[in-house]
Amino acid sequence: MKRFRVWLLTLCPLVLFAPGFRLDAADGPVGLSRCEIVPLAEHQVSFQIDGVEITRWHYGSQYPRPFFYPFMGPAGQSLTRMGHPGAPDHDHHRSIWFAHADVNGVNFWSDQTEGRVLQKQWICYSDGEAEAIMACLAGWYDGAGTELLEQETVTAIMPLEHGEHAMELQITVRASDAAKTVELGKTNFGFLAVRVAKTLSVHFGGGRLTNSEGQVGEAEIFGRPARWMDYSGPVADGPGRDRKTLVEGITYFDHPDNPRHPACWHVREDGWMGASPCMHEGVAVTREKPLRLRYLLHAHTGPYDQAKADAVHQSFTARRGFQVRKGARQHLQFEVVREK
Repeated sequence: MKRFRVWLLTLCPLVLFAPGFRLDAADGPVGLSRCEIVPLAEHQVSFQIDGVEITRWHYGSQYPRPFFYPFMGPAGQSLTRMGHPGAPDHDHHRSIWFAHADVNGVNFWSDQTEGRVLQKQWICYSDGEAEAIMACLAGWYDGAGTELLEQETVTAIMPLEHGEHAMELQITVRASDAAKTVELGKTNFGFLAVRVAKTLSVHFGGGRLTNSEGQVGEAEIFGRPARWMDYSGPVADGPGRDRKTLVEGITYFDHPDNPRHPACWHVREDGWMGASPCMHEGVAVTREKPLRLRYLLHAHTGPYDQAKADAVHQSFTARRGFQVRKGARQHLQFEVVREK
């Protein structure tokens, strides 16, 4: 046995350093992707770029609906917050979330109603160099526990230049088997909502609200169509006495393929923005005719830059949407690919 151990110790270096044997690739560790989806305990999923968390998906049943928090800016501070800075009855403003105020007459917007959105299952987690993708399936349930809507959500994070990043969101909502047809009523509230950090808001911080058409402020923007919306303002950088102030922001893009594009916008100077496809008219959805919406949230450095926003918008416009399908590779039940 002693002779065997000596032989093994002699052989191992020869194998490890033999031609063609590599523990790591030339550009990084083997098996690691730049963009990663990391499932966590307590019904959470971390979205990471280069090992740094960009956002986290919370889907535990203790909440009336899932949400993303935080949504980090390039400096490492969250550009969103949990709840309204001055209104305790607005705790349903959980950073970045999906909701609607009138689904067959049921309010899924407020926490004070019986409507609940619950994740039924995750479908796919996919890592990659250019983007990481999560697909999941949720149900929208009324007070009696009847499922009205089924929502498929595909979320991708992607690194951009200068340490910036973007989160692309695609939701497909269809009537449940039980509901057959669902009426999404006329309302300002829904589907994708963003509550920005206190310092980014116009009223509570030093922020500025600007749309794609060059209009500034709630009074000029509310209810008007625009291709995108931007909320930018000061954020803290660094701890203690070395702490300084930078300007960062979120640009929220409405994809040209969305129904009723360019969207009309529900915005508030207290730090809230959301595209409102049902602001002036409701829409009916069935299982055969679902509603698909695509959005992009761009976390950027510096104040709002029209030229930069236009470039990001053009890139987003050119990208194909997502398709969820059965997995073609071993051990993958499902996969998410870009449409051709």
